[in-house]
Amino acid sequence: MVKRVLMVAYHFPPMNQSSGIQRTLRFAQYLPEFSWEPVVLTAQPRAYSSVSPASLTEVPADLQVRRAFALDTTRHLALQGAYPRWLALPDRWWSWWLGAVPAGLSLIRNLKPDVLWSTYPIATAHLIAYTLHRLTGIRWVADFRDPMVEPDYPSDPLEHRVFEWIEHKTLKHCKRAVFASPGALRLCAERYPDTLRSRLTIIENGYDEASFVGAEQTAVAARPGRRPLVLVHSGIVYPSERDPRALFAALSQLCGNGSIKRGELRIVLRATGSDDYLRELIARYGIDGIVTLEPALSYREALAEMLAADGLLLLQAAICNDQVPAKLYEYLRARRPILALTDPKGDTATVLRNAGIDTIARLDSEEEIARLLVRFLELLRQQRAPVAGEATVAAASRRSRTIELARVLDAVAG
Repeated sequence: MVKRVLMVAYHFPPMNQSSGIQRTLRFAQYLPEFSWEPVVLTAQPRAYSSVSPASLTEVPADLQVRRAFALDTTRHLALQGAYPRWLALPDRWWSWWLGAVPAGLSLIRNLKPDVLWSTYPIATAHLIAYTLHRLTGIRWVADFRDPMVEPDYPSDPLEHRVFEWIEHKTLKHCKRAVFASPGALRLCAERYPDTLRSRLTIIENGYDEASFVGAEQTAVAARPGRRPLVLVHSGIVYPSERDPRALFAALSQLCGNGSIKRGELRIVLRATGSDDYLRELIARYGIDGIVTLEPALSYREALAEMLAADGLLLLQAAICNDQVPAKLYEYLRARRPILALTDPKGDTATVLRNAGIDTIARLDSEEEIARLLVRFLELLRQQRAPVAGEATVAAASRRSRTIELARVLDAVAG
C-alpha cells in the first residue's frame, strides 16, 4: 500500500545556492520506488536571493509541490539595510511560517499524509512541522542533518536561545531525529540524555547517479599531466568554517621558493558566496595567477566540472568535526583525487579514510598544507593519487540513502 509523506523543505528548486537542495529533491524523486508518495511544502521563489529556472527540470513531473508565502527579511523587510532583530528569528525566513502553516493544513486535509518530514538548516522548517504536528497529531520525522546548536553557534545569544527552544521542542515531539554524520548524532545524544537513543538515526548525504551520468556526457576528461593542473572547489567558502588563509599562505610560500611555478597549477573556487573576502586574500598573498574565483554553474555543469578536474579541493575546519559536507559524496562519485584540508580527527576525515583516501592536512596548518600540496601534485602527475573504490561509491548514492529513509518512514507510520 502506498503511503504519503509531507516534506517541509526550504531548499528546493528553483533555488540556486545550496547543495542541500539535492537531499530533499532526490528523496522526493526516489521515494515512490519504495511505496511512499512525497508531497513537498516549500517557499515561493521570491524568498531566494538566487534562482535557476533550469533546475526546475530536475523536479519529477508528477511530484506535487506547494510553494507558500515567504519573504527574506534582509531583502524585503529592511529599511535602508536595517530591520528589528526579531524580524530575523529564528532566521531571515520566519515569514515562511505564516504561509506554510495554512498551506500545510490544507494539504493535510486534502491528502491525509501518514508522516510529516522536515529538514534543517533553515530552522523555520522545523518550526512549521512542529506546528503542523501539534495541530494534527501526525507523526513527524525531523531531518536535522547537522546540530542546530553548538557551544559557539549561533553566536548571537538571542538567536542561540531561540534555536535551543526549537531543537528541544523538535526532539521532544518527533518520532525520529535524523542526522547526517555520527558526530552530529553523538552531540545530540550527549546534550539530551533523556532522549531515547532508538529515536536517533543517521542517513548520510550522497550523490545522484543519474545526474552524474548526464554530466559525464558533457564533461571533458582530465588529461594526465596537463599544464596547468586544475583543482576545483565547488560551493560556498564560509570565512570561518572553510577559511582558506593557510592554503593561500602555503601557495605563496611554495611559489616563493620555486616548489610551484606559476602556470603549472590553477585552483578554481566556484560559487564561493564570499568572493569579496577571498579576492582581498588572494591579492594579499600574491596568488592571483593561481587562484581564480568563478560564478555559479547549473548543478549538472558543476558536476561536469568536477569530472573534468585533475583534483578536487575540500575545506572543512576543526569546528565542524561533527559534520560532513554534502559535496564530499559528489567528490567521491566523481572519482577524482581529493585534496582534503580538514582535521584528521573529524567525521569528514573518517569518511575519506574509509574510502581509502589519505591526502589530508589540517585546514589551519600552513606547514602541513605545503607538504601535502607538493606530494599531491606529484601524485597527480604520476596518476597515483588515491580515489574512492566502487563499493564506497555505490553505498553513497541518493537512491541507497532513500532506501534508508523509506525504512525510517515505514517504522514511524507503523
